[in-house]
Amino acid sequence: MTGKTDNPSSAEAPHIPVMLPEVLEALEPNDGKHIIDGTFGAGGYSKAIMDCGARVTGFDQDPNAIADAQALLSERGEQLSLIQAPFSSMDTHFEPGSVDGVVLDIGVSSMQFDQAERGFSFRFDGPLDMRMAQSGISAADVVNTFAVNDLIRIIGILGEERQASRIAKSIVDVRKDTPFETTLQLAKHIEKVMPRKHGDKIHPATRTFQGLRIFVNDELNELAHALYAAEKVLAVGGKLVVVTFHSLEDRIVKRYFQDRTGNAGGSRFLPASAPSQSLYAIEGKAMVSASEGEASVNPRARSAKLRHGTRTGGQRDDLDFSIFKLPNLPWPRFKDAGSNNSLRRRR
Repeated sequence: MTGKTDNPSSAEAPHIPVMLPEVLEALEPNDGKHIIDGTFGAGGYSKAIMDCGARVTGFDQDPNAIADAQALLSERGEQLSLIQAPFSSMDTHFEPGSVDGVVLDIGVSSMQFDQAERGFSFRFDGPLDMRMAQSGISAADVVNTFAVNDLIRIIGILGEERQASRIAKSIVDVRKDTPFETTLQLAKHIEKVMPRKHGDKIHPATRTFQGLRIFVNDELNELAHALYAAEKVLAVGGKLVVVTFHSLEDRIVKRYFQDRTGNAGGSRFLPASAPSQSLYAIEGKAMVSASEGEASVNPRARSAKLRHGTRTGGQRDDLDFSIFKLPNLPWPRFKDAGSNNSLRRRR
């Protein structure tokens, strides 16, 4: 488990778990507890949790992460088990109320950025892939087959790119003759469309790559489903700890805790409704940022935000995904991987 980043160049930094002391303080792992590390990665959080005496189940949809963890699994097999699956599926693996803590570190890992063949970063030339699970539609599929209006929304909403229309239209013009196949091919094209200004710290392609990655991996929907899945498996007194790295993720987590603590509020134009039962208690600050000291030595921590809550005995059956206000996009569905139904063809 490493810190996540939206800036490919920051992958040069060492693999340091972000906000580890704050995560452990919120999670309170100790002997006898069972903790789910929903984003196992390189196992940074999991190792620290096990050092506190707790047992860990790590989830990771990336087969490379599971393969790389075999040595750790052999060493600490009594404390550690691994499941190759999205963290949104945790409630299908464990009984309700059977887990003492869930920690989620959202986004792509720096190891994935470091592997040219995965296509996450334009620091290296590699296939335009970006699939964490190594299945389903790739970034190349999206760039080369999606309608221009969908590309504009993916790059603009998920990449938070102000020049999304300009970039998307130029991509559609070029792909008619030359499909985009590699990371550097796309990055260099975007740099031609949006020349880098003197002093710019962010490469012109960074936000486009972010949008494509979030879309290809269905990251926002996965996060929303994972929050509800964690709610089901947590025992009374169990801890949910989530570390996010950009505003799209943090808004989802914030809205979730507001709704599940009964603090979401309502419209002043509608009749007052009965307060919803609280499923979490928030202790201390609702949101904690990484310290200035950590951010100065670990670039991945600069945008990190931690939110956490303690599961109460409350029960609710309303899984209302509308609270997240997720954008209306042609999100991929990995269960249909390989089917043309998951792609929007050119029009």
